[in-house]
Parts: sequence; structure tokens; C-alpha cells
Amino acid sequence: MIVWSTIGMSFRQIGRNKMRSFLTALGIVIGVGAVITMVHLGEAATRNVTDQISSMGQNLLMVSPGTRGRGPGGTRTDAKPFDDRSMRALESEVDGALFAPSATTRSTVVYGNTNWPTTVTGTTNEFFKIRNWQVASGREFEAGELRAATPVCIIGSTVATEVFGDTEPLDAQIRVGKVSCRVIGVLESKSSMMGNDQDDLLLMPLTTFQRRLAGNWDITMIYVSALTDGTTAEVQARIEDVLREQRRVAPGADDGFNVRDMAEIAQTVEGTFQALSMLLSFIAAVSLLVGGIGIMNIMLVSVTERTREIGIRLAIGARGREVLWQFLIESAVLSGIGGLLGIGVGLGGAYGLCQLAEFTFVPVPSIIVIAFLISAVIGVMFGFWPAYKAARLDPIEALRHE
Repeated sequence: MIVWSTIGMSFRQIGRNKMRSFLTALGIVIGVGAVITMVHLGEAATRNVTDQISSMGQNLLMVSPGTRGRGPGGTRTDAKPFDDRSMRALESEVDGALFAPSATTRSTVVYGNTNWPTTVTGTTNEFFKIRNWQVASGREFEAGELRAATPVCIIGSTVATEVFGDTEPLDAQIRVGKVSCRVIGVLESKSSMMGNDQDDLLLMPLTTFQRRLAGNWDITMIYVSALTDGTTAEVQARIEDVLREQRRVAPGADDGFNVRDMAEIAQTVEGTFQALSMLLSFIAAVSLLVGGIGIMNIMLVSVTERTREIGIRLAIGARGREVLWQFLIESAVLSGIGGLLGIGVGLGGAYGLCQLAEFTFVPVPSIIVIAFLISAVIGVMFGFWPAYKAARLDPIEALRHE
């Protein structure tokens, strides 16, 4: 009963000075709101980037020529690109993996009076499986088209929109650079990745790209998918061994190629975003300390203003610990109200920023609970000294206070 009466007395005292109570709790509101906003925004950004990387394909490895040796002046030189020999070696000696050779350039797509610069990639049908890309309308390449370097192409949704508008693109004849090409399919749309539009591309058979567009047999990228989960590292090690042997890399020399595991890149990006989110959260948490100092300041003022009230309570038999609890509860209630308001402000701010940045809002219940508990603890910590000072007042001196 005493506890409940003390709590009720605390709420009545807070209600007497509503504006001062609100301004006192405002520091906690800002601190809790800022922490919750930063954590949720960091979580949303992390989820957005990892989802984008995952959309590139499962168990994905990307093999590309790197640099090797030293050129004039000590600069590194580009390693030679891959070729059909490299592909045959990989496909015959690396088990449990699917390969899609590719070569890429920038070119302009022309249809009627419309021009659109885009990324043109020559590849095979394995590209669709490895990169987890579906053909929304039309079809993939036929075996005869891949062998005979037939001038056909499959376009991304951005190219379809920019070049054809509302016109049906299937079976349309377009010009890619100097090559006349028939559209046989349109890819399903994917989200942007790292600010790059994944749908702004055009695919054609690798042989068509090499013979008609590039004028060489270079392969500038090999996409690889480990067919069994958890075997990506084994496949990567085997690829590196085969390419070192095939390209006759001496022991200790530069490989001249790179094998990137997209899962590792996703983990690195996720760790970076989480570290940044934690840093921003710690910075935002400083305002919680400022809010705690504000609560302590107001509670000290309150003790001074209510000295006669405290003296009367002590004179009629109230114990010092009851006075201590009264002021501690007032401080905790102020901080708790600020914490609840801060949660609402933080969630609203995080949701609004996620909508603005086109991120998926991801609730983090644990940080909401932790932020509220921290706000309550700060209220108790910073309210203890004023409460202790009130409890230690001499009743006679308090009654004499004007």
C-alpha cells in the first residue's frame, strides 16, 4: 500500500508541473528516439544490402582476371583474360559447380528514333540459373543460337521500358552497336544494387558477342555456383588450383586472377553496417546522459522548492527511506515517460527514413526493450542524489525553510 501511495503521489507531483515535467523528460525522449532510429536504420540498410547481394545468386563465386607482374615504372599490368581453354579446364576438373562464362561492354541500343546506352553481356544459359534470373516473357537462348552466334538478345526491364515504352519488345529488331539483333526475351525486374540498376542490361549469346561485337574470344568474367550448400570454399580452392595450373603460374607468383565469394562480401558489408550503426548509436546515447543530468538538475530544484513539504512529512512520522523512494520514483517515472515517448519517436523516425531510402523497415524488439530499461535506469541513477539529499533533510531545519 505504501508503495502504491508513493507512486500515486509521484504522479500527482509530476502532473502539477506538466510543462516542466515534459521539458525534463525531453532529453530522454531525444536520446532514446535517436538510439532506436539509428539501430533500426542500420538494420534496415544491412538487410537491404545483404538481400541485394543474395539476389545475385546462391553460393555465387565470381572469377575475373586481375593484375600481375610489374610494368614500366613499377606499375602493375592487367593479366590476360580467360578463354575457351580456361573454361574447358574448369568444367572438366571442378566437380559440383555450374559455370557461366561472360564478356561485357557498354554499347548503345537503337530502335527507331530511340537510343539507350546500356551494359551488353555475352553469356550462356547457365547465367540465368547461377544469377537467379528468370525470363519474364519470351525464352532463353537455344542451343543452335549459342553455337552459331545467332544475333538474338534478351533485354532487362529498364531497357524494355526506355527503348520500347508501351510497345511489345518481343521479336523486335534492334541495333546493338553495329549489330542487328532480334529480341527473344525480357528479364524479370530486380532491385537496384549499390545504386546500380541491375535491370539496365542486354544479354546475347557469348559467341555472338565475341564474333560480332567484341571481335575477340576473350572471357572477362566467369560466374560460378556451388551446387551444394556449404561447399563454396572447396569449389573456390579447386578453381584457384586449376587456373594456376592452366595459366602456368609459378609458385609464389601473382595469380593474375581473382575469385570472389559473394557470401564473404555480404558478411563484410553486414559487419561494416553493424559497426557503423553501433557507432552512431553510441553517439546518440550521449543525449541520454544529457537527459539524465537534466533530470537530476530538476529534481534538485524540486527538493529545494518542496523543503517545507518534506519537513512536514518527516515531522509527522514519515521515514527517510519513504522520502527517498518518493523522489526516486518521481525521477524514474519522468525518465520512463521519456523512454516511452522516445520509443514512439524513434520507431516513427526510423520508419519514415526507411520509406525515404526505400529500405524495408525491420523491427528490432530487443533494442526497444533495452532502450526503455536504460532510460529507467538513468532516471534512478541521476535521481538518487536529489532523493538522498531530500531523505537526509533535518525536519526542524526543513520546517524553518522559507
